[in-house]
Amino acid sequence: MSSLFLAQACFFGYHQQRQVKAAAESIMKSPARKREPQTLTVLGIETSCDETSAAVVRDGALLSNITATQLFHSAYGGVVPELASRAHQQRIVPVVDEALRAAGVEKKDLDAIAAVYGPGLVGSILVGLSFGKAMALGLGIPFVGVNHMEAHIVSNLIEAPKPDFPFVNLTVSGGHTQLVLVKGALEYELLGETKDDAVGEAFDKVAKMLGLGYPGGPLIDRYAAKGDRTFVKFPRPYLEEGSLEFSFSGLKTAVLYYLKKIGFQKVQHRVVELNPEGYEEFLANVCASFQAAVIDVLVDKTTLAAKRCGVKDIAVAGGVAANSELRKRMQQAAEYFGLRVFIPKFEYCTDNGAMVAMVGFLKSTDGQTSSLELTAEPSLALH
Repeated sequence: MSSLFLAQACFFGYHQQRQVKAAAESIMKSPARKREPQTLTVLGIETSCDETSAAVVRDGALLSNITATQLFHSAYGGVVPELASRAHQQRIVPVVDEALRAAGVEKKDLDAIAAVYGPGLVGSILVGLSFGKAMALGLGIPFVGVNHMEAHIVSNLIEAPKPDFPFVNLTVSGGHTQLVLVKGALEYELLGETKDDAVGEAFDKVAKMLGLGYPGGPLIDRYAAKGDRTFVKFPRPYLEEGSLEFSFSGLKTAVLYYLKKIGFQKVQHRVVELNPEGYEEFLANVCASFQAAVIDVLVDKTTLAAKRCGVKDIAVAGGVAANSELRKRMQQAAEYFGLRVFIPKFEYCTDNGAMVAMVGFLKSTDGQTSSLELTAEPSLALH
């Protein structure tokens, strides 16, 4: 099957998907037979936001993970959904081809194809989802729909060392903040999540207030490393006592009010040599103070969840898991409470095909497949 066919298949509309159903029934309607892990090769596709990524997992081992990041969004101060989906359309074919090449796998060697169907940006999701379904149909192999949040949890199961079941997982990203009890492979219980802004979103908005640019997380992390975390005593949004829910909109507003109170004026596209004396030091101190408030809450609630659930292993996943201070503080807290902490490599923290392929592998070995009529669900919940 040519890459041209796959590219064209990406653009199947709803009425065409209805026509696909009849041809696909012979593949999907019968009960899926369970496969031995030693015989299974899965291609995973991730396009839920602004990373186009594909990976190949065979026998539970990662063979390749190729990711194309859309860096141009920084000029707009955030991800532009329409531009993101167009970029996915341009990159999906070469990214998939490279993932197969790097893995030393041909299309005919694949046993299943997995792709994210939510949550995320609907236009972006549709590119990878339609491509994956069309490719599975063309090859006559099962398709597996993957929950993006589940994939982040499984990112800690890609490489050793791995947490033992059950464990508590904190997922922190630009769009989500969740605490989940992972009872076993593909078995989850949601313990708490954000009521408003996700932690990554709060980082981005505070960075914008300070004129730092986008994405805000890495920039605040970099500045905070040189700052004083006690410079400003920002509130810690713990909510009611014992709560495992999160809320960061109030903290974000506290930063805004503080900057207004002192008459702060951000310098856009600044050149360090032209900055007023002490400006960079001030930015570092505010970043460190804000970041400390966020991380105090994340660490305290994660360890509380571990104690309440009686587990010895905790894990962190998602793009914000790359934050250097969060990694350090979580490790310190784990040592203090006698816990083990697991955080993926940086390349598995941000959106990536490897975590999708691994979920596809786990579901396939359990006999779970999806209909080719599966649609994008931008607000998909973890279940």
